[in-house]
Order: sequence, then C-alpha cells, then structure tokens
Amino acid sequence: MLCLVTGATGYIGGRLAPRLLDAGYDVRCLARSAARLRDVPWAGRVRIAEADLSDPATLPAAFEGVDVAYFLVHSLGRRDFERLDREAAGNFAAAARAAGVRRIVYLGGPEPPAHKRASAHLRSRAEVARILLDSGVPTVVLRAPVIIGSGSASFEMLRHLTERLPAMVTPRWVSNRIQPIAVRDVLRYLIGAAALPPEVSRGFDIGGADVLTYAEMMQRYARVAGLPRRIILPTRVLSPWLSAHWVGLITPVPNAIARPLVASLVHEAVAHENDLAALLPGPEPMGFDEAVRRALGKIRDADVETRWSSAAGRDAAAEPLPTDPEWSGGTVYVDERSRPVDAPPERLWRVIEGVGGENGWYSFPLAWSVRGWLDRLAGGVGLRRGRRDRHRLRVGEALDWWRVEEIEPGSLLRLRAEMRVPGRAWLEMRVSRGEDGRSVYRQRAVFLPRGLAGHLYWASVLPFHGIVFNGMARNITRTAETR
Repeated sequence: MLCLVTGATGYIGGRLAPRLLDAGYDVRCLARSAARLRDVPWAGRVRIAEADLSDPATLPAAFEGVDVAYFLVHSLGRRDFERLDREAAGNFAAAARAAGVRRIVYLGGPEPPAHKRASAHLRSRAEVARILLDSGVPTVVLRAPVIIGSGSASFEMLRHLTERLPAMVTPRWVSNRIQPIAVRDVLRYLIGAAALPPEVSRGFDIGGADVLTYAEMMQRYARVAGLPRRIILPTRVLSPWLSAHWVGLITPVPNAIARPLVASLVHEAVAHENDLAALLPGPEPMGFDEAVRRALGKIRDADVETRWSSAAGRDAAAEPLPTDPEWSGGTVYVDERSRPVDAPPERLWRVIEGVGGENGWYSFPLAWSVRGWLDRLAGGVGLRRGRRDRHRLRVGEALDWWRVEEIEPGSLLRLRAEMRVPGRAWLEMRVSRGEDGRSVYRQRAVFLPRGLAGHLYWASVLPFHGIVFNGMARNITRTAETR
C-alpha cells in the first residue's frame, strides 16, 4: 500500500513517514523541493515527489498510484494562512479524487465551539476538515488538542513559559480545560487510520489520559522538570492579543505562530467522544506526566524523535530532525573550541584520557579549585574524588566532579557533571584528523538549564569561559605537541 505524506518537512509529517515505513507501507513524500528532505535519516527509504499544493498542475504525478493520502500541511505563521490552507485542501481533495485515492487522513484541531466566535486557527482547521470530508474520498479527521512532544509549537510555549517564569501574571485562559495528547499517541492514530474500512468517513476527537487546565499543565510540567511550584496569578487584563505578545516575548516561538495558538486557548479543548478506540484498539493513551518525561528525555523513547539533540549524551530523547525549526526544543547552551595539533592522534588522545585528578584540567587551576570548594560548600562532590588510574579511564567511573559517560578509545571522551548546578552539563573532548592530515582537537561544553536559575547561572559563568575553556584547549594541544 502506497501512502502519500504531505508536510513531511513539518513536525508531525517528519515523524510519521519513517513509522509508516516501519509498519510495512510504501511512502511517497510530497515537497516543493526534494532538497529539504535530503538530510533526514530516512530520506533513502522514501520516494519524493516535487509538487506544490498551491499549483494543481503539479499534483497528478504525485498522487498517481496512491492508496492513502495524509494532509499534514498548515500555513500557520503566514498572515493569510486561512486562505492558503483552504486552497491547498481544495487542490489536495481534487487530486486525490481524480487519482482514485482510497483514504484521506487529516490531523486537525478541536471542534470550534458553536456558541461563540471561533479563533482563526480553529476556524481554519474546521474548514479544511469540511473540504476533505466533502471530497468524495473516505476521510478520517483526527481532532487533536495540545500535542506534547519536544518540537511541537504548543509544547514549546508551555515549556518556555514554565521554565523561564517562576512567577507570572497570566490571562484568564489558563483556567480553561485541555486534554493534551502525547505525540506518540497521535502517530499511532495516524498510522491506524490508514487501514480503516472505507465506510468510515468522519471526524474523531483524540486526547490523552488527563484533562487539565493550562495552569495545571504548567504546574505539572514544573514538577516533572524538577522546578519549584510556579506562582500563577490569572488576570482579566491580558487580552488574547496581549497574551500572544507576552508569549512571544518570553518564548522563542515566533509571534506569527504564537498569536493564532494563543487565540485558540480561549476555547476549551476536551474530547467529547472516544469512538476511535473501538476501531483502533491498542494501549491506553499516555498520561500528561509521562508524555512530558519523554519529551524532556527523562524516559528514553526510541520510537519518537523529538527536537532536542544528542549533544547532551546518551540520555537525550532522540536525534533532532534537520527539518525542525530552530526555535523548537529546549534551550541548550554550548561552548565549542577546536584547534589543529602538530602531534599524532594517539599522543593527543593520551593527554585527553589523562585529564583530571593529579594531572589537573590544563587551565587556571585556581578557578577549578575555587569552583570545587564552592561545590562542596553547597553539598556537592567538589574535586575530592580524583581519578582511579592516572592514565586510563572507564565508562561509569568518577573523575573529580564528573562521571565518565562515554569513551570511544582514540576519538571521544564525554563527561557528565555531578557538581551542584541548576541544570545538566557535559564536557566532551574529541580527536579527529583534518583535511590537511593534521590532528584536530575539538572541545564542547554543553549545558541544559533548569528554570530561570539555570539561565542566570550560565550568564554568570559565561565571562570566564573564554579564560577557562580556551586555556584548556590551548594547553591540552600544547602538551600533546611537546611530549
């Protein structure tokens, strides 16, 4: 069975395509430019059709032989997104009908309330659903509320508001009820919908195991993330327009996307039926806390890529997708240094593997000592643990205030910090060979802040990085060259 995935460069489409492949389907991805998909890890397993949903003449070849077509595009962020999505849905429906497609699957939003004016975002989602359901092709519309997964725009708003504001004055919509759903459950429903019988052509509400207010979501996010309870003071002063600018100021989500999303939060988003469960039996939907733990990498989920990277080591949620927007994923502060070395890689590696303990850290010993004393005063391990062997390291052993997380002999040493710090930190040292044949030393410090204290901590130590980390890179390479 051949599935056509539109929006494969987006958050959901980019995660759906490889799972359809794993489920045994053939997959063709529709994209305006094939180059946008060349770097995704599954690019070699799919066929790519270059076409544009705004240009009907380009669509027949993309739909040829297709059994199931997924409409996962959304022009949110464009000023005229309602018109663009209306035209795209009309062209998609006509092409699917002409090609004899057997099933359309659409991921939309909650049903707009009948008793009040709907937001432009929900109004557009409902309009697209009607166009596809009226196409003459059996269609399944999945009406999803807030999707919990790193990289989802709604989740990024929640993440950054909660992490960056220990106390906040909020608009009234934080008291509205929402039934958030984990991205893994959304993907399961999307894949299952492909095999539904042709007589099934309707919309379905989907949601997770918990119904919460937005304020409760922030409090529970804080608890899962290890943050203190947030102080939330709802007020009638903040209109949706002001709320959107407030969200845009605090979070990296662009205003053009935040505005329609915030406007939709003034409506409750709770599933009114659960009919899909009888048609697609499977595990119960995930609860909010577990979905957040997976999004933050606290539970390893090999089945769902999320935005944030492996820069933090093996406990990161998953590799990033090259198509994810730059603003998605949690904040990651990185200090990177590299230097060519006039010494063979083996000699440079011996210096790297010998860091710490009596050998020291090759930079500003007083600064390292002071930081160690401060850590011990705060109840941390300080520098007192030293190292087991002067020349060799093993995965899992202590090294001063670090823990050896990964070793690739001759090429990589990754250390995870165990000092008292408001976040998680890693130090990575690599050996490689440059294009000119010389050895190259690469050093990377990575910090994931926890709450506002984490951001302030990074800002406070940033002025010293040029001294400490640059000196460390310089002295390690000099030592390798002179031994």
